[in-house]
Amino acid sequence: MELDRAAWAALRASTPLSLTEADLSDLRGTNDPTSLDEVRDIYLPLSRLLNLYVGATQQRHAAVRAFLGESDRPSPFIIGVAGSVAVGKSTTARLLRSLLAQWPNHPDVELVSTDNFLHPNSVLQARGLMRRKGFPESYDRRALVRFVSEMKAGADRLDIPVYSHLHYDVVPGERQTVHRPDILIVEGINVLQPATAGRLAVADFFDYSIYVDAKVDNVRSWYLDRFRELRRTAFSDPRSYFHHMATTIEETQALEFAANTWETINEVNLVENIRPTRGRATLVLFKGDDHRVSRVRLRKT
Repeated sequence: MELDRAAWAALRASTPLSLTEADLSDLRGTNDPTSLDEVRDIYLPLSRLLNLYVGATQQRHAAVRAFLGESDRPSPFIIGVAGSVAVGKSTTARLLRSLLAQWPNHPDVELVSTDNFLHPNSVLQARGLMRRKGFPESYDRRALVRFVSEMKAGADRLDIPVYSHLHYDVVPGERQTVHRPDILIVEGINVLQPATAGRLAVADFFDYSIYVDAKVDNVRSWYLDRFRELRRTAFSDPRSYFHHMATTIEETQALEFAANTWETINEVNLVENIRPTRGRATLVLFKGDDHRVSRVRLRKT
């Protein structure tokens, strides 16, 4: 089923807008123009829909637990959020975490990025994969699947690695502790990848999945705009892996590097690995040239 923006926005019904402009500023990614109008028209209806799904799933789990004579908490409802680099999927995931936590029947919502499961740079270098960072083979897929499967099985607490975008690497010794939530959001470019024969994929454990989509040319433009902003802000930090991009390399050369990175890495990954998984999503958010969602496609079953 496909709905235009107006038809989708009408499905918000009476869902209240709890976010302020200050809240939204904290949730937006670098150079992401998402506005409160976008939250009202796109993300509140999505929050309402997901709340209905979560409620129905919780009722089903309660019935099964009653049948088995169990009394423990149900396993988390798991949502996957996929899409290209720079398309805005991280902002989407953070917005959903904030909005879903406002519903009284599932206040505990956790967000995990699959970046935490990238192999450390030392491993990628040893395997000749630094120029394939973000491709499926650059992740510790077994560890990611193990984490999601153990969460789904009802683990009370799991510790996972932490990835730093500042250092462009997994942080040695640092861990993110994930306590069993009502809802777990797993965000990453390749979360909808199918499994190889005889294995499980992380998407096999999702109760709902979302793909954030846009034309390749638009995503390229947003990627370069974001790079310019990062060069002015985060890259100026001496601790940044890309500090030299803000200090020792001229802007023209830096932008040539960014354009080459997009064309030889990110666009290749998008076309070969990420976009082909779009059809596996339960819901697709299509963004127009202005970064606003123009239409929504969803499966009704």
